[in-house]
Amino acid sequence: MMRKTFEILWNTLKLAVQELGKNKLRTFLSLFGVTIGIFCIIGVLATVSSLEKNIQDGVKSLGSNTIYIDKWDYQGGAEYPWWKYVNRPSPKLIETKLLREKISADINIVFNFSTQSFIEYDNNKLDGINYHGITEEFDKIQPIDIQYGRYLNQMEFDYGSPSIIIGYDNAEKLFGNPEKAVGKEVDLRNKKAIIVGVIRKQGKSFIEGWQFDQSIVLSYRFMKQMLFNERFNNPKIIVKGPENMSTDALKDELKGAMRSIHRLGPVEEDDFALNAISDFSKAVSSLFGSINLGGWMIGLLSLIVGAFGIANIMFVTVRERTPIIGLKKAIGAKKRTILIEFLLESALICIIGGLIGIVLVVVMAQILSSAFNFPIFVSANILALAIVICVSIGVLAGIIPAMIAAKMDPVVAIRSK
Repeated sequence: MMRKTFEILWNTLKLAVQELGKNKLRTFLSLFGVTIGIFCIIGVLATVSSLEKNIQDGVKSLGSNTIYIDKWDYQGGAEYPWWKYVNRPSPKLIETKLLREKISADINIVFNFSTQSFIEYDNNKLDGINYHGITEEFDKIQPIDIQYGRYLNQMEFDYGSPSIIIGYDNAEKLFGNPEKAVGKEVDLRNKKAIIVGVIRKQGKSFIEGWQFDQSIVLSYRFMKQMLFNERFNNPKIIVKGPENMSTDALKDELKGAMRSIHRLGPVEEDDFALNAISDFSKAVSSLFGSINLGGWMIGLLSLIVGAFGIANIMFVTVRERTPIIGLKKAIGAKKRTILIEFLLESALICIIGGLIGIVLVVVMAQILSSAFNFPIFVSANILALAIVICVSIGVLAGIIPAMIAAKMDPVVAIRSK
C-alpha cells in the first residue's frame, strides 16, 4: 500500500512538471503572483526581524531588569515636554548610598556620568570620544568584555587612579594594532592616563547605548578631576534588581525611596524619571509588530491574486485531462487518488513560485547587507513559514478543481473531447 502511494505521488509530480514545461507562459503568469506575494511577506519579515533583533540586542545591552534614574524621561515623542524636565535636580553620587540604605532588596547600583572630549597619543588625536565615568559595580550591571589587558581594579576606583580602558575602534585608530594599546600613556583633556585594557569590538547598533567601540571607560573619581561640574555631564544612577524581583516591583521601591530622598510631599510630582529597559523592549516589539502586519497585508494581497491564477490553471488542466481522468477511474483509481493528484500539482506550482520568491529575498538580503553594512538574515522559521504558506495557498487554490475531477463519471469523462 505504501509503495503504491509513493508511485502515485511520484507519477503525479512528474506529470505536474511536464505540464508546467508545456505551458510556459501560463505557468509564468500563475507563478508570478505567488512569487511576488512570498517575496513581499518573507522580505518584510526578514528585514524587520533583522532590524528588530539589532535594536533589541542594543536595548538588552543596556542591562536586564535595569532601571536608569535620571531627570530626563527616555520615552521621547513628538510632544516631549523638555521644559518640564530641564529644571529637575540632577542625580548625585550621595543618592546611591541613600538608595542602598532604603531599598530592601539586594541591588547593584552605579553612579555614571558621561561627556565627549578627545584622546591623543603621539600627535594622533581623536575627537568626539565618549568618556564614561563609573563607580565600582558597573560591570555587574553592564558587563564589559575585555579583549586585551584587564578591567579596572578596586584600588583604581578607590583612589581615582589615572587608568582607563579603551574601545576597540579607538585603540585601532590610535595604535593600528589594538593589542599594542595596553600600557600606553595617552593625553585626555587636562590629564594623562594609562590604558590598562581594550574592550572587545561590539560592532554597529541602531541603539546608541554605551557604544564602547568609540568610548573610554574610567573611574568616577578620576573623571571628576577633569570636569568643572558633573551635573552638566549627563549624570545618572543605574540600578539592577535581583533576578527574582520584577521590574515593576523594583520601580515601586525606587519611586518611594527617591521621593523620600528628595523630600517630596504627597501631592508633589516626581522630580525624577525611572526609565526601565524592559519598557523600551516592549515598545520596540509593539512597533515592529505593526510593521510586520503591514508586510503581511501587502503580501497576502499578492498571494490572493496568485491563488486565483493557480485556480484558473487547475480548472484548465482538469478540462484538458478529462479523458485521462476517466480512464484512470475506469481502471480502478479512487476519488481520493484523483483528488490528491491535483492538490499535489497545485501545491507544487505554489512551492515553485515560493522558492523563486525566497531566492529573490536571499539575493536582496545579500545586496542590502553589503551596501549598508547591516546583516539581514532569513531565519529557518521564516523559511518554514514560507513553505507552509505555499502549500496552504496551493491546496486552497486547487481544492475545487480537484474535487470536480474526483467526482467525474468515468464513462462521461472518457467520451469527452
